[in-house]
Amino acid sequence: MQAFDVVVNGGGMVGAATGLGLAQLGLSVAIIERQTPKPFDPVQPMDLRVSAISVASEQLLERLGVWQDVLDTRACPYKGLQTWEEQGFSTEFHSDQINTSHLGHIIENRLIQLALWKALKAHDKVTIFGEHQISQFTLNGDRINLSLNSGDSVSGQLLVGADGAMSQVRQWAGIGISGWEYKQHAMLINITTAAPQQDTTWQQFFPSGPRAFLPLTGNHGSLVWYDAAERIAELSQMTNEELAVEIRKAFPERLGEFSVDGFGEFPLVRRHAQRYVDQNLVLIGDAAHTINPLAGQGVNLGFKDVAALLETVVDAISQGKDWSAVAQLQQYQSKRYKDNLLMMSAMDMFYATFSNKITPIKVLRNVGLKLANHSGPVKKQVLKYAMGLN
Repeated sequence: MQAFDVVVNGGGMVGAATGLGLAQLGLSVAIIERQTPKPFDPVQPMDLRVSAISVASEQLLERLGVWQDVLDTRACPYKGLQTWEEQGFSTEFHSDQINTSHLGHIIENRLIQLALWKALKAHDKVTIFGEHQISQFTLNGDRINLSLNSGDSVSGQLLVGADGAMSQVRQWAGIGISGWEYKQHAMLINITTAAPQQDTTWQQFFPSGPRAFLPLTGNHGSLVWYDAAERIAELSQMTNEELAVEIRKAFPERLGEFSVDGFGEFPLVRRHAQRYVDQNLVLIGDAAHTINPLAGQGVNLGFKDVAALLETVVDAISQGKDWSAVAQLQQYQSKRYKDNLLMMSAMDMFYATFSNKITPIKVLRNVGLKLANHSGPVKKQVLKYAMGLN
Protein backbone atom coordinates (compact mmCIF):
# COMPACT_ATOMS: atom_id res chain seq x y z
CA MET A 1 0.00 0.00 0.00
CA GLN A 2 1.51 3.31 -1.15
CA ALA A 3 0.29 6.17 1.05
CA PHE A 4 -0.32 9.70 -0.24
CA ASP A 5 -1.93 12.82 1.15
CA VAL A 6 -4.18 13.08 -1.92
CA VAL A 7 -5.24 10.66 -4.65
CA VAL A 8 -6.74 12.26 -7.76
CA ASN A 9 -8.79 9.90 -9.92
CA GLY A 10 -8.61 11.41 -13.39
CA GLY A 11 -5.62 13.06 -15.04
CA GLY A 12 -7.43 15.19 -17.60
CA MET A 13 -7.15 18.96 -17.66
CA VAL A 14 -9.02 19.59 -14.39
CA GLY A 15 -7.66 16.58 -12.51
CA ALA A 16 -4.07 17.32 -13.55
CA ALA A 17 -4.41 20.97 -12.54
CA THR A 18 -5.81 19.91 -9.15
CA GLY A 19 -2.99 17.45 -8.54
CA LEU A 20 -0.30 19.93 -9.55
CA GLY A 21 -1.75 22.72 -7.42
CA LEU A 22 -1.97 20.48 -4.33
CA ALA A 23 1.58 19.19 -4.86
CA GLN A 24 2.82 22.77 -5.04
CA LEU A 25 1.29 23.26 -1.58
CA GLY A 26 3.57 20.49 -0.27
CA LEU A 27 1.11 17.58 -0.31
CA SER A 28 2.05 14.19 -1.74
CA VAL A 29 -0.22 13.38 -4.69
CA ALA A 30 -1.06 10.30 -6.74
CA ILE A 31 -2.70 10.76 -10.15
CA ILE A 32 -4.65 7.80 -11.54
CA GLU A 33 -5.49 8.03 -15.24
CA ARG A 34 -6.81 5.35 -17.59
CA GLN A 35 -5.44 6.89 -20.79
CA THR A 36 -2.03 8.50 -21.15
CA PRO A 37 -2.16 11.53 -23.49
CA LYS A 38 -0.44 11.14 -26.85
CA PRO A 39 2.76 13.24 -27.12
CA PHE A 40 2.63 16.45 -29.17
CA ASP A 41 4.10 16.77 -32.64
CA PRO A 42 3.62 20.05 -34.58
CA VAL A 43 2.72 18.14 -37.75
CA GLN A 44 -0.14 16.25 -36.06
CA PRO A 45 -3.67 17.03 -37.26
CA MET A 46 -5.72 19.20 -34.88
CA ASP A 47 -7.61 17.27 -32.20
CA LEU A 48 -11.40 17.42 -32.31
CA ARG A 49 -11.70 18.20 -28.61
CA VAL A 50 -10.92 21.89 -28.11
CA SER A 51 -11.87 24.42 -25.43
CA ALA A 52 -12.35 28.17 -25.31
CA ILE A 53 -10.06 28.96 -22.37
CA SER A 54 -11.09 32.09 -20.49
CA VAL A 55 -8.68 34.69 -19.16
CA ALA A 56 -9.35 33.46 -15.60
CA SER A 57 -8.38 29.93 -16.65
CA GLU A 58 -5.24 31.29 -18.30
CA GLN A 59 -4.37 33.00 -15.02
CA LEU A 60 -4.75 29.72 -13.11
CA LEU A 61 -2.51 27.91 -15.59
CA GLU A 62 0.00 30.77 -15.28
CA ARG A 63 0.02 30.41 -11.48
CA LEU A 64 0.62 26.68 -11.89
CA GLY A 65 3.59 27.48 -14.13
CA VAL A 66 2.35 25.73 -17.30
CA TRP A 67 0.77 28.47 -19.42
CA GLN A 68 3.89 29.21 -21.46
CA ASP A 69 4.23 25.52 -22.29
CA VAL A 70 0.67 25.60 -23.63
CA LEU A 71 1.41 28.66 -25.76
CA ASP A 72 4.54 26.97 -27.11
CA THR A 73 2.38 24.28 -28.76
CA ARG A 74 -0.81 25.46 -30.50
CA ALA A 75 -3.09 28.14 -29.06
CA CYS A 76 -5.28 30.59 -30.98
CA PRO A 77 -6.16 33.87 -29.22
CA TYR A 78 -9.57 35.27 -30.02
CA LYS A 79 -10.62 38.90 -29.66
CA GLY A 80 -14.23 38.88 -30.85
CA LEU A 81 -17.41 36.95 -30.13
CA GLN A 82 -20.62 37.31 -32.15
CA THR A 83 -24.07 35.79 -31.65
CA TRP A 84 -27.13 36.23 -33.87
CA GLU A 85 -30.23 34.57 -35.24
CA GLU A 86 -31.49 36.94 -37.93
CA GLN A 87 -29.11 39.18 -39.84
CA GLY A 88 -29.03 42.68 -38.38
CA PHE A 89 -29.99 41.50 -34.89
CA SER A 90 -26.73 40.47 -33.28
CA THR A 91 -24.70 40.89 -30.12
CA GLU A 92 -20.99 41.45 -30.64
CA PHE A 93 -18.26 41.49 -28.02
CA HIS A 94 -14.67 42.55 -28.54
CA SER A 95 -11.64 42.72 -26.29
CA ASP A 96 -11.24 46.42 -27.13
CA GLN A 97 -14.48 47.13 -25.26
CA ILE A 98 -12.77 46.32 -21.96
CA ASN A 99 -9.26 47.37 -22.97
CA THR A 100 -7.72 43.91 -22.98
CA SER A 101 -5.62 42.14 -25.61
CA HIS A 102 -7.94 39.14 -26.04
CA LEU A 103 -11.01 37.37 -24.63
CA GLY A 104 -9.39 33.96 -24.39
CA HIS A 105 -7.69 31.21 -26.39
CA ILE A 106 -9.04 28.25 -28.35
CA ILE A 107 -6.80 25.28 -27.50
CA GLU A 108 -6.84 21.54 -27.99
CA ASN A 109 -7.67 19.86 -24.68
CA ARG A 110 -4.80 17.38 -24.97
CA LEU A 111 -2.21 20.15 -25.25
CA ILE A 112 -3.34 21.68 -21.97
CA GLN A 113 -3.24 18.23 -20.39
CA LEU A 114 0.27 17.59 -21.75
CA ALA A 115 1.62 20.85 -20.31
CA LEU A 116 0.19 19.92 -16.92
CA TRP A 117 1.59 16.38 -17.13
CA LYS A 118 5.03 17.75 -17.95
CA ALA A 119 4.94 19.71 -14.70
CA LEU A 120 3.48 16.76 -12.76
CA LYS A 121 6.26 14.43 -13.94
CA ALA A 122 8.89 16.96 -12.86
CA HIS A 123 7.42 17.40 -9.36
CA ASP A 124 8.89 15.22 -6.60
CA LYS A 125 5.58 15.17 -4.71
CA VAL A 126 3.67 13.55 -7.58
CA THR A 127 3.35 9.92 -8.68
CA ILE A 128 1.42 9.18 -11.87
CA PHE A 129 -0.31 5.85 -12.36
CA GLY A 130 -0.89 6.01 -16.10
CA GLU A 131 -3.00 3.39 -17.92
CA HIS A 132 -4.53 2.47 -14.53
CA GLN A 133 -8.00 2.50 -13.06
CA ILE A 134 -9.53 1.81 -9.66
CA SER A 135 -11.04 -1.64 -9.17
CA GLN A 136 -12.03 -1.31 -5.50
CA PHE A 137 -12.66 1.45 -2.94
CA THR A 138 -12.44 0.98 0.84
CA LEU A 139 -12.96 3.60 3.54
CA ASN A 140 -10.54 2.84 6.36
CA GLY A 141 -10.86 5.29 9.24
CA ASP A 142 -9.63 8.65 8.02
CA ARG A 143 -8.20 7.28 4.76
CA ILE A 144 -9.55 5.82 1.53
CA ASN A 145 -7.77 2.71 0.25
CA LEU A 146 -7.83 2.01 -3.47
CA SER A 147 -7.01 -1.19 -5.32
CA LEU A 148 -5.92 -0.68 -8.94
CA ASN A 149 -6.44 -3.02 -11.87
CA SER A 150 -2.65 -3.42 -12.09
CA GLY A 151 -2.52 -5.00 -8.64
CA ASP A 152 -1.10 -1.84 -7.02
CA SER A 153 -2.76 -0.38 -3.93
CA VAL A 154 -2.74 3.26 -2.87
CA SER A 155 -4.36 5.24 -0.09
CA GLY A 156 -5.11 8.88 0.46
CA GLN A 157 -6.29 11.20 3.18
CA LEU A 158 -8.36 12.82 0.44
CA LEU A 159 -9.76 11.30 -2.75
CA VAL A 160 -10.51 13.78 -5.54
CA GLY A 161 -13.05 12.66 -8.11
CA ALA A 162 -11.93 14.32 -11.35
CA ASP A 163 -13.00 11.37 -13.46
CA GLY A 164 -15.61 12.96 -15.70
CA ALA A 165 -19.35 12.90 -16.19
CA MET A 166 -19.70 9.17 -15.41
CA SER A 167 -17.54 9.54 -12.31
CA GLN A 168 -16.59 6.25 -10.68
CA VAL A 169 -15.78 8.14 -7.46
CA ARG A 170 -19.19 9.84 -7.36
CA GLN A 171 -20.99 6.55 -7.88
CA TRP A 172 -18.97 4.78 -5.18
CA ALA A 173 -19.71 7.58 -2.71
CA GLY A 174 -23.44 7.25 -3.45
CA ILE A 175 -23.75 10.91 -4.42
CA GLY A 176 -26.84 11.36 -6.56
CA ILE A 177 -27.22 13.65 -9.55
CA SER A 178 -29.98 15.69 -11.11
CA GLY A 179 -30.05 16.14 -14.84
CA TRP A 180 -31.40 15.23 -18.22
CA GLU A 181 -30.38 14.69 -21.82
CA TYR A 182 -31.17 17.54 -24.20
CA LYS A 183 -33.03 16.84 -27.42
CA GLN A 184 -30.03 17.87 -29.48
CA HIS A 185 -26.66 16.23 -30.13
CA ALA A 186 -23.53 18.10 -31.19
CA MET A 187 -21.10 17.42 -34.00
CA LEU A 188 -17.49 18.63 -33.88
CA ILE A 189 -15.91 19.21 -37.28
CA ASN A 190 -12.32 20.26 -37.92
CA ILE A 191 -11.80 22.22 -41.12
CA THR A 192 -9.02 23.86 -43.08
CA THR A 193 -10.12 27.32 -44.21
CA ALA A 194 -9.15 29.41 -47.21
CA ALA A 195 -8.86 32.40 -44.86
CA PRO A 196 -5.74 32.81 -42.67
CA GLN A 197 -5.91 32.50 -38.89
CA GLN A 198 -8.99 34.30 -37.58
CA ASP A 199 -9.62 36.01 -34.24
CA THR A 200 -13.42 35.90 -33.86
CA THR A 201 -15.64 33.06 -32.70
CA TRP A 202 -19.29 33.20 -33.79
CA GLN A 203 -22.58 31.39 -33.35
CA GLN A 204 -25.83 31.61 -35.30
CA PHE A 205 -29.11 30.15 -34.07
CA PHE A 206 -31.38 28.07 -36.27
CA PRO A 207 -34.70 26.31 -35.50
CA SER A 208 -32.84 22.99 -35.29
CA GLY A 209 -30.05 24.37 -33.06
CA PRO A 210 -27.04 26.72 -33.19
CA ARG A 211 -24.04 26.42 -35.49
CA ALA A 212 -20.74 27.82 -34.35
CA PHE A 213 -17.20 28.52 -35.55
CA LEU A 214 -14.11 28.52 -33.34
CA PRO A 215 -10.82 29.72 -34.87
CA LEU A 216 -7.77 27.50 -34.46
CA THR A 217 -4.12 28.19 -35.22
CA GLY A 218 -3.13 28.80 -38.82
CA ASN A 219 -5.88 28.45 -41.39
CA HIS A 220 -7.82 25.96 -39.29
CA GLY A 221 -11.11 26.07 -37.47
CA SER A 222 -13.56 23.99 -35.46
CA LEU A 223 -17.25 23.89 -36.33
CA VAL A 224 -19.92 22.88 -33.84
CA TRP A 225 -23.23 21.76 -35.33
CA TYR A 226 -26.14 21.24 -32.92
CA ASP A 227 -29.12 19.34 -34.26
CA ALA A 228 -31.57 16.52 -33.56
CA ALA A 229 -29.90 13.22 -32.68
CA GLU A 230 -31.23 11.63 -35.87
CA ARG A 231 -29.79 14.37 -38.07
CA ILE A 232 -26.38 14.23 -36.38
CA ALA A 233 -26.34 10.44 -36.76
CA GLU A 234 -27.08 10.87 -40.46
CA LEU A 235 -24.28 13.41 -40.90
CA SER A 236 -21.86 11.13 -39.05
CA GLN A 237 -22.24 8.45 -41.73
CA MET A 238 -20.99 10.77 -44.48
CA THR A 239 -17.55 11.11 -46.01
CA ASN A 240 -15.60 14.33 -45.46
CA GLU A 241 -16.58 15.51 -48.93
CA GLU A 242 -20.28 14.72 -48.44
CA LEU A 243 -20.28 16.47 -45.07
CA ALA A 244 -18.66 19.55 -46.62
CA VAL A 245 -21.61 19.79 -49.03
CA GLU A 246 -24.08 19.73 -46.13
CA ILE A 247 -22.07 22.33 -44.20
CA ARG A 248 -22.18 24.71 -47.16
CA LYS A 249 -25.96 24.39 -47.20
CA ALA A 250 -26.37 24.82 -43.44
CA PHE A 251 -23.73 27.29 -42.23
CA PRO A 252 -23.54 31.07 -42.79
CA GLU A 253 -21.83 32.22 -45.98
CA ARG A 254 -19.21 34.02 -43.89
CA LEU A 255 -17.57 30.63 -43.30
CA GLY A 256 -16.01 30.96 -46.77
CA GLU A 257 -14.17 28.17 -48.59
CA PHE A 258 -12.98 25.19 -46.56
CA SER A 259 -12.31 21.46 -46.56
CA VAL A 260 -13.28 18.95 -43.86
CA ASP A 261 -10.40 17.29 -41.97
CA GLY A 262 -12.32 15.13 -39.50
CA PHE A 263 -15.40 14.97 -37.27
CA GLY A 264 -17.07 13.33 -34.26
CA GLU A 265 -20.34 13.65 -32.34
CA PHE A 266 -21.66 13.50 -28.78
CA PRO A 267 -24.98 13.89 -26.90
CA LEU A 268 -25.75 16.99 -24.84
CA VAL A 269 -26.40 16.13 -21.21
CA ARG A 270 -26.86 18.19 -18.06
CA ARG A 271 -25.74 16.66 -14.75
CA HIS A 272 -25.27 18.21 -11.34
CA ALA A 273 -24.13 16.30 -8.27
CA GLN A 274 -26.33 16.74 -5.21
CA ARG A 275 -23.20 17.59 -3.24
CA TYR A 276 -19.50 17.97 -4.01
CA VAL A 277 -18.11 16.76 -0.67
CA ASP A 278 -18.21 13.59 1.42
CA GLN A 279 -15.96 11.99 4.04
CA ASN A 280 -12.36 12.24 2.77
CA LEU A 281 -13.71 12.92 -0.71
CA VAL A 282 -14.38 15.82 -3.06
CA LEU A 283 -15.79 16.06 -6.60
CA ILE A 284 -14.48 18.52 -9.15
CA GLY A 285 -15.08 19.45 -12.80
CA ASP A 286 -17.33 17.20 -14.89
CA ALA A 287 -17.60 14.71 -12.02
CA ALA A 288 -19.54 17.44 -10.18
CA HIS A 289 -21.32 19.14 -13.09
CA THR A 290 -21.75 18.99 -16.85
CA ILE A 291 -23.28 21.91 -18.69
CA ASN A 292 -24.80 22.69 -22.08
CA PRO A 293 -21.75 23.77 -24.13
CA LEU A 294 -23.52 26.74 -25.78
CA ALA A 295 -21.21 29.30 -24.17
CA GLY A 296 -18.12 27.09 -23.98
CA GLN A 297 -17.91 27.36 -20.20
CA GLY A 298 -17.48 23.68 -19.26
CA VAL A 299 -13.75 23.45 -18.60
CA ASN A 300 -13.65 27.04 -17.33
CA LEU A 301 -16.10 26.09 -14.58
CA GLY A 302 -13.83 23.14 -13.82
CA PHE A 303 -10.79 25.39 -13.52
CA LYS A 304 -12.80 27.67 -11.23
CA ASP A 305 -13.41 24.58 -9.08
CA VAL A 306 -9.65 23.95 -8.98
CA ALA A 307 -8.91 27.52 -7.89
CA ALA A 308 -11.58 27.35 -5.15
CA LEU A 309 -10.36 23.98 -3.84
CA LEU A 310 -6.74 25.18 -3.70
CA GLU A 311 -7.86 28.33 -1.89
CA THR A 312 -9.79 26.23 0.63
CA VAL A 313 -6.79 23.98 1.33
CA VAL A 314 -4.44 26.97 1.65
CA ASP A 315 -6.79 28.60 4.18
CA ALA A 316 -6.94 25.41 6.25
CA ILE A 317 -3.17 24.88 6.25
CA SER A 318 -2.51 28.51 7.20
CA GLN A 319 -4.91 28.18 10.15
CA GLY A 320 -3.56 24.82 11.28
CA LYS A 321 -6.82 23.03 10.46
CA ASP A 322 -7.42 19.61 8.94
CA TRP A 323 -7.57 20.46 5.23
CA SER A 324 -9.28 17.13 4.40
CA ALA A 325 -12.12 17.41 6.92
CA VAL A 326 -15.66 17.56 5.57
CA ALA A 327 -16.34 20.76 7.50
CA GLN A 328 -13.37 22.42 5.83
CA LEU A 329 -14.16 21.11 2.35
CA GLN A 330 -17.69 22.45 2.69
CA GLN A 331 -16.14 25.87 2.10
CA TYR A 332 -15.13 24.72 -1.37
CA GLN A 333 -18.66 23.51 -2.04
CA SER A 334 -20.11 26.81 -0.81
CA LYS A 335 -17.85 28.75 -3.15
CA ARG A 336 -18.69 26.72 -6.23
CA TYR A 337 -22.13 25.08 -6.00
CA LYS A 338 -24.30 28.18 -6.46
CA ASP A 339 -22.04 29.66 -9.14
CA ASN A 340 -22.11 26.44 -11.15
CA LEU A 341 -25.88 26.14 -10.74
CA LEU A 342 -26.34 29.73 -11.87
CA MET A 343 -24.31 29.18 -15.05
CA MET A 344 -26.11 25.90 -15.78
CA SER A 345 -29.50 27.56 -15.32
CA ALA A 346 -28.52 30.51 -17.51
CA MET A 347 -27.47 28.14 -20.31
CA ASP A 348 -30.74 26.22 -19.96
CA MET A 349 -32.74 29.43 -20.18
CA PHE A 350 -30.75 30.47 -23.24
CA TYR A 351 -31.29 27.04 -24.80
CA ALA A 352 -35.04 27.10 -24.10
CA THR A 353 -35.46 30.64 -25.40
CA PHE A 354 -33.74 29.97 -28.72
CA SER A 355 -35.39 26.56 -29.17
CA ASN A 356 -38.83 28.15 -29.14
CA LYS A 357 -40.40 28.62 -32.58
CA ILE A 358 -43.34 30.81 -31.49
CA THR A 359 -43.20 33.99 -33.60
CA PRO A 360 -43.63 36.59 -30.81
CA ILE A 361 -40.84 34.95 -28.79
CA LYS A 362 -38.62 34.84 -31.86
CA VAL A 363 -39.18 38.58 -32.41
CA LEU A 364 -38.46 39.35 -28.76
CA ARG A 365 -35.22 37.37 -28.65
CA ASN A 366 -33.89 39.03 -31.80
CA VAL A 367 -34.80 42.47 -30.47
CA GLY A 368 -33.14 41.43 -27.22
CA LEU A 369 -29.90 40.57 -29.03
CA LYS A 370 -29.99 43.93 -30.79
CA LEU A 371 -30.57 45.80 -27.53
CA ALA A 372 -27.87 43.78 -25.75
CA ASN A 373 -25.39 44.97 -28.34
CA HIS A 374 -25.95 48.56 -27.18
CA SER A 375 -26.23 47.94 -23.45
CA GLY A 376 -22.96 49.65 -22.50
CA PRO A 377 -21.93 48.94 -18.89
CA VAL A 378 -24.17 45.84 -18.66
CA LYS A 379 -22.51 44.39 -21.74
CA LYS A 380 -19.07 44.95 -20.23
CA GLN A 381 -20.08 43.18 -17.02
CA VAL A 382 -21.42 40.19 -18.96
CA LEU A 383 -18.19 40.05 -20.93
CA LYS A 384 -16.06 40.15 -17.78
CA TYR A 385 -18.15 37.37 -16.22
CA ALA A 386 -17.69 35.22 -19.33
CA MET A 387 -13.94 35.79 -19.04
CA GLY A 388 -14.09 34.67 -15.41
CA LEU A 389 -12.99 38.07 -14.12
CA ASN A 390 -16.10 38.67 -11.98
